[in-house]
Parts: sequence; C-alpha cells; structure tokens
Amino acid sequence: MTRNIIRATMAVALLAGCAPAQILINGAGASFPYAMYSKWFDSYHKKFNNLQFNYQSIGSSGGIKQITEGTVDFGASDGPMTDDQLKQYRDKRGNNILHFPTVLGAVVPTYNVPGVSGQLNFTPEALAGIFLGKITKWNDPELTKANPGVNLPGNNIVVVHRAEGSGTSYVWTDYLSKVSPEWKTKVGTAASPNWPVGLGGKGNEGVAGQVKQVPNALGYVELIYAVQNKMAYGKVKNSGGAFVQADLASVTAAAARASKEIPDDFRVSITNAAGPDVYPISSFTWLLIPDKIADQQKKKAIVDFLKWMLMDGQSQTEALDFAKLPKPVVDKEMKAIAKIQ
Repeated sequence: MTRNIIRATMAVALLAGCAPAQILINGAGASFPYAMYSKWFDSYHKKFNNLQFNYQSIGSSGGIKQITEGTVDFGASDGPMTDDQLKQYRDKRGNNILHFPTVLGAVVPTYNVPGVSGQLNFTPEALAGIFLGKITKWNDPELTKANPGVNLPGNNIVVVHRAEGSGTSYVWTDYLSKVSPEWKTKVGTAASPNWPVGLGGKGNEGVAGQVKQVPNALGYVELIYAVQNKMAYGKVKNSGGAFVQADLASVTAAAARASKEIPDDFRVSITNAAGPDVYPISSFTWLLIPDKIADQQKKKAIVDFLKWMLMDGQSQTEALDFAKLPKPVVDKEMKAIAKIQ
C-alpha cells in the first residue's frame, strides 16, 4: 500500500513537472480597442491555457504612464508616444519602446437630440466650433445647412468629452487641429487637452453614458461603443467634400492611403486623410512593447502573441467593427518583431 502511494505521488510530481509554467502578462491603457483586446486575449488563452493576459482599460495616458514606470509588461495607446515621452522612458528604463499597430478604428460624433432620430451630418467647422464653445445651439446655421430638411431645435448643445487622459481624445483633437487653425492654436493635439467647454466622462463608456442620459448632448466615442449602445452617430465631411459614415470600408480606405508611407517606428496619424471614400476621424491603435524583456518566458509569450495577432487575430476584427491592418503594415510589423530582445 505504502509503495503504491509513493508511486502515485511520484507520478503526480512528474506530471506536474511536465506541465507548462503558468505565465501572467499584465497590460494597461487604451479603452478604444478594449473590446478587441478582450476578444483576442480570451481566444489566445483558450489556445494556450497556461498563458493569461490581464489588461486594464484605463486610458492611453494611463497605459503610457504605467509602461514608463515599469508596473506592466506592455502598454496600449491610441496616440503614439511623443519624442519627449520616449526620452523619459529611455532615461528611466534604459531601453526603448516599440509601437505595434493592432487594428484600425474610428472616433465618431454621437448625440442625443430630442425629436431628431435620423443621422446628422457634421462639417469640420461645426465640430471645431462646438468644442471651442463658439457654436452653442443645435439650430446654428453651420449645422442646419449641412442637414437640410431636419428640424433641429434651438436648444443649447451640451458638450461631453473624456475626463481623463485618453487616446480617443488624442485622435479627436488631432483631427480638429488639422481642420481648424483656431483649434490648433488655442487647444492643439493632446490626450488630455485644456477643454474650452464641456462635461467630462471617464472612458468611452463614460462619455457614451453621459450622452445617452443628457438631452441635447454631443460627445465623441469609439465606433464600437456607439454601435453596441445603439447610439446615434453622425457622418463627417471629409477633405474631399463628402459626408462619410464611419464603417469598415471607410476606415480601411483611410489606412490604405497611409500604409504606403508608414514610418519604420509606426508612429503615424491618418486623421483627415485624402480620398472620396475616407472617414476622416480614423486611427491606428498601438501596443507599446519594450525592446528588451528580461523575463525570457514573458518575452517569448509576447512575441508569439504579436505574431498570432498580426495573422490569425486579424480575422476577428470586423465582427467587432474594427478594420484589419493593411497587408503592407502587417508585413512591416512582422519584421519589426525581431527588434524585441
């Protein structure tokens, strides 16, 4: 009996020794791609059940802060890190951060106007004017001329923006800076700008909640939040003069324009891209990966995940209203993975 117990104990120990080590990868950052990342991390965990991703959707500024402080294995941001942020990371960590585009998405103007159920059109001048606090009424001429036949009320517009540092805000303000010289001068492109007007909501979900609850509100959210929450969102007039709805085709068109000129570090803006079919408030979103990872198990896990994400993972994007990466970008990223040491 005792020998049998010993043999059984030894067998369990041998099996335990053969089992793959459990690996936990911690990340934090952008809420813009949160739905996509949740899907990917769950799918990858089912494929490799010893590997678990813990991702906190705290906004792009939070992701950059945490990767810089070394409290997470990777960050995530909808706006690329600036030269100053990269220098701060190098000064603190002694190595560099690599940017890996993951998917493409869109930021849309979403609204709650009592009595208006149809899809509204927004000109660049209207969006900049509203967020500068210069256009204050729903029946302002800049809005009515873009929406003939729509009975827009004379109610005050309630502006809603992100409360925390956000990559979604970075994309939104990057677009406004390109279409409005006044916005560029007075506010500029930033993840956490000094907003001239408006109420703050935390995360895409917070802004969506405020817009849904507050009559006459106008805010901006990632496309999937508008779709999932059945919120009205508008078409935006692009640089070619067409009012374009954000969808897979119009976001992919924006990326296709930029993919031929994407820089080696992948830090590029595609807002207000040229083309008749382009949705103008489109963007890549990035994973921020250190180029040196001391833990070899984590390094292998992250490298393998990146390769899977760029190949198999792209097939899951369109079901969640994200656009696939263009093939030239994928090819370039596959080569860039070799920089992770």
